[in-house]
Amino acid sequence: METFALAAISLTIAISLFIKKVKSPVHQAFALLCFALFLQKTGTFFYEVFNANAWKIVNYTGALVIPPLLLSFCRTFLNRQEFPSKKIILATVLGSLFLIIFLFASGYKWPYMHIVLYLYNGSAMIYCYIALIDSIKKETPGVERKGMLYIAIACALTVILSISDIFHYYGSALPPLSNIAIAALIYFILIIITHHRLPEIHEIMVRALIIFALVLFATITFCFVIALFGKNSSSWLNSVLMASFIIVIFIDPVKVILKKVAGHIFFEGRSDVSISLYAIDEEVEKEKSMLLEEMATGLAHEIRNPLGAIKGAAQYLKSETEFPQNQKLLDVIVEETDRLNGVMSQFLNYARPHSIDASNQDVNRIVTKVVSLLKTAGLPENVVIEENLDSELPSMKVDGEQMTQVILNMALNGIEAMPEGGSLSFITAGIKNNGNMTVEITIRDTGSGIEGKDLKNIFKPFFTTKKKGTGLGLPVCQRIMRSHGGSIDLESVPGEGTAFFIRI
Repeated sequence: METFALAAISLTIAISLFIKKVKSPVHQAFALLCFALFLQKTGTFFYEVFNANAWKIVNYTGALVIPPLLLSFCRTFLNRQEFPSKKIILATVLGSLFLIIFLFASGYKWPYMHIVLYLYNGSAMIYCYIALIDSIKKETPGVERKGMLYIAIACALTVILSISDIFHYYGSALPPLSNIAIAALIYFILIIITHHRLPEIHEIMVRALIIFALVLFATITFCFVIALFGKNSSSWLNSVLMASFIIVIFIDPVKVILKKVAGHIFFEGRSDVSISLYAIDEEVEKEKSMLLEEMATGLAHEIRNPLGAIKGAAQYLKSETEFPQNQKLLDVIVEETDRLNGVMSQFLNYARPHSIDASNQDVNRIVTKVVSLLKTAGLPENVVIEENLDSELPSMKVDGEQMTQVILNMALNGIEAMPEGGSLSFITAGIKNNGNMTVEITIRDTGSGIEGKDLKNIFKPFFTTKKKGTGLGLPVCQRIMRSHGGSIDLESVPGEGTAFFIRI
């Protein structure tokens, strides 16, 4: 039963991450890992039931693809290039392929396969755990390190609980707990990788207790209906339908009660632990947007009033003084005041909700407009613009002015990254995906590129590598694209250049 439950939980998590609106490489890597676990556990369960060789094949295939997928998830989650390395991942892929071919050739009857699988999977797990501990030591204190530490503790507890399987195998009354522990572990990891704001450990435990309480409520309701009406019912299906209907009707009131109880555990303002884990991204985004909007207006008012006074006083003193040195200093005050005022304008632009005035637009025309603006403003020497626009692109429903702002921002970043000259390319293309058309705009430069350690922070507000940058340009662009239902991705190689991919 525990094997089947783990298979069902793994499949549910995999599907939920695959269909998630906002995906990330970490989510996709974990979804693939969970799907492989689903295959392995499904094969194990049904082979024990039917003793059919086909299910043994499913079991072995799932078990053999877990190591490379585990290493791939570890690399993506830790965001490290050297540990686990691509060579190690490639070696496990080749090793898994070799073992699958070998098993197929032997008719899946090799008697030592279970031992090989345990050693193979165990080695991959140990390697990943070492990489995790090494990253915890090197990572600076923060949300990322905290998440790694939580997972390291959870993995250690899972191993301790899984030892019960060994005692059970040798006749002990201790029940096997490995499947239950692994199910709890993958759900725990799901919480870590899907939370923008990493919860405290006691908050995670309360969320788990609420889930347990809901499961207990459903179980008691089902047993009560079966015991009360099962004997008088014409069929077991009627009893199951009645129990299911009662559970569906009462589940929301029970959640409200649990929410009120949990509310006494947390301080005011903490996250709602009754929110579905799969909807928490949207709730966090709404909360963040509301806080930013409320804070930005007051902050702008409190800063702009003194700025206006400082600028006015500096301009007056400049007209009164006769010393050139003093005039230069006052010019600096006026210039920096204007720059700070510009930062506040960008901050307000980022904090306010983006409303779009969408209409059918020719994307190529928007790109051409941006190129004209760049040429009119004057390109630096040795910077060449190249255009490769797909003439077959369909019209897209977008806000033309906001899309111009996004593309222009990317282009200006590319030009700034090429102080010694280079090539700035604009490429448009249509991509068909499941009958839908996605338009992709690529802005590629041949500049200095972005360091690997900066890539994960590039869309964070106020993060910048420029001397006088505000760090709000790219976050504003990202919010504009999200309001359009689109996305921005990038690829960068230090010393070779950067490519931004805008998808609508």
